[in-house]
Amino acid sequence: MTELKFDDNGLVPVIIQDSETKQVLTLAYANQEALDKTMANGETWLYSRSRQELWHKGASSGNSQKVVSVQADCDADAVIYEVIPNGPACHTGAQSCFNDTLHGERKVSAGDMFNELKTLIRNRQRDMPEGAYTTYLFEEGVDKICKKVGEEAAEVIIAAKNRDAEELAMETADLFYHVMVLLQEQNVDLDQVMAVLKDRHQSKTAGK
Repeated sequence: MTELKFDDNGLVPVIIQDSETKQVLTLAYANQEALDKTMANGETWLYSRSRQELWHKGASSGNSQKVVSVQADCDADAVIYEVIPNGPACHTGAQSCFNDTLHGERKVSAGDMFNELKTLIRNRQRDMPEGAYTTYLFEEGVDKICKKVGEEAAEVIIAAKNRDAEELAMETADLFYHVMVLLQEQNVDLDQVMAVLKDRHQSKTAGK
């Protein structure tokens, strides 16, 4: 096994990467104990330089990460955790902490957008800001939300029948939004839906 080169503080930088999409989720640090716990437990453990203590990713937020592999670079002074994330990696609710584009144009992934929308809807339900459309939906309740889901689904069908790509994209966006409001009202996390889709995909590919 490779012997890692820790810095003077006994730490090594850790790049956390989605094992499926290969998106870089965050950059953190680990000491030997955090690495040992990660490899023993199969979940992300790190070392907080600000708090000067070990921390288990997701212990408070619920956004844990299943570690698929731990890899060292050629100089043995940095490692990668390849993970299956259970929710966003960033404390802001974004899928990745790397969201500030300094040069060029960053492509926003579908996962980022859905997670940001999920966070916005959850915060709307919690804060209920006056005048917000999402607040109105939560105030009206499940019957109103279900009605809107049905209406938007019908609009998607009409757009498809009209062969209008722009209209279809807009109506589908409206449908996604209202479905996510419904999920939040029902306390069903988007990750539960993603898990069902993933299980179905794996079952089909395994049967080939």
